[in-house]
Amino acid sequence: MNDSSSKLMAALFAEQRVFSVSELTTSVKDLLESEFYAVQVQGEISNYKRHTSGHWYFTLKDNDAQLRAVFFRQWNRLLRFQPENGLEVRLRGRLSVYEPRGEYQILVETLEPVGVGALQLAFEQQVKKLAAEGLFDEARKRPLPRFPRRIGVITSPVGAALHDLLQILERRNRGVDVLIAPVRVQGVGAAREIADAIRLFNQYVRKSGQVVDVLIVGRGGGSLEDLWAFNEEQVARAIYESDIPVVSAVGHETDYTIADFVADLRAPTPSAAAELVVPDSHALRARLAEAEASLVRVMNYDLLRRKHDLRELVDSQAFRQTARKIVSLASHTRMLEARAGQALQDNLKLAHRRLRAAEQRLAAADFRLPLTQKSARLQRLEQRLAAAIQRRIDHERHQLALYGSKLDALSPLSVLGRGYALVKDDAGQLVSRAAGVSAKQHLTLRFEDGEIGCQVE
Repeated sequence: MNDSSSKLMAALFAEQRVFSVSELTTSVKDLLESEFYAVQVQGEISNYKRHTSGHWYFTLKDNDAQLRAVFFRQWNRLLRFQPENGLEVRLRGRLSVYEPRGEYQILVETLEPVGVGALQLAFEQQVKKLAAEGLFDEARKRPLPRFPRRIGVITSPVGAALHDLLQILERRNRGVDVLIAPVRVQGVGAAREIADAIRLFNQYVRKSGQVVDVLIVGRGGGSLEDLWAFNEEQVARAIYESDIPVVSAVGHETDYTIADFVADLRAPTPSAAAELVVPDSHALRARLAEAEASLVRVMNYDLLRRKHDLRELVDSQAFRQTARKIVSLASHTRMLEARAGQALQDNLKLAHRRLRAAEQRLAAADFRLPLTQKSARLQRLEQRLAAAIQRRIDHERHQLALYGSKLDALSPLSVLGRGYALVKDDAGQLVSRAAGVSAKQHLTLRFEDGEIGCQVE
């Protein structure tokens, strides 16, 4: 305990004064923060909680005691692994007092696991999480195209890995186009650049309609810290979501990253990735030449065999008999063709003769006199028909007038015109006798020009 702390404690006990709770708590806080401003503690994490603000709260304990701990966001955001209950850790921080509750706690500044490195623990936790989500499933991984036309490369533009990769691609097959997305491959922000480059290639394919057959994502060797960008969750998810097959080529043959587990194919090195993705054009030409030679040999053998079979067929008795039959049928066919042609010519000549005879008879005939006679007779018939129709109309008109006069003579209206009237009761029935009428009865009188109502007096 330093001199200032000793003096503070002596003053507290010497004054024999009564403190308020706040005063005492503040004094204790000042004492703790001044005395224990940089302590290291080792213990087991329990009651771990991650607040929405980003702060972490947990209890550090051993067999006999426990200590409340707070890991504020501005410090814990630099941590690569995720704390979990039961994890043995060593932390460094300063003691303080949470005044509203009067509880002392340690404000954590650094945290690391005991017995395993922080990066190794973070790697194991990330692998466990992504494997549970199915990002490493072999069933979803796609085969690489056998003859790619365009390759996308995502790596550092200044690293030796890119130079080696391009050199091998050019040596193996100059006909392949290479698109390069330069990114940082280590340090802060590298993981985000790698993930963005993967998504950028996919957007380019979707929008332009161009083809990128495969992506190579990687870098040269280094420490676990150097390769950490390829263990980040955002890179793993970008590879998983890619529509383009992805080859992971990170580090040396003994280096493994989470990108290797998610990718469709892992290459031990960037140079090996170039050899796996692009077929060797020289080897292809050699294989084509070999296949061509083999095909020529097979075709020559088949041609010789067919020639031999043909000679045996020509020399056979059945072939000769068939040939003679074919020659005989051909001769008979030519004879039938000649006879059919002659018959057609004869029929055509006969038809021409008949046509000329009909034309001559038609030219000699005179139709003017019969047409004149028929026309005169038609005119007479039309006149007779018109006269008969007119007589019938006149007769029907006369009959109609006669029936109309008779009907008019019998009409009740004509009688009413001479001064008579029709009498109807309320039901509309005709009243023909005075005996059928009673006093006060309403009647209707129908005259020629209309009706009136009346009452019997």
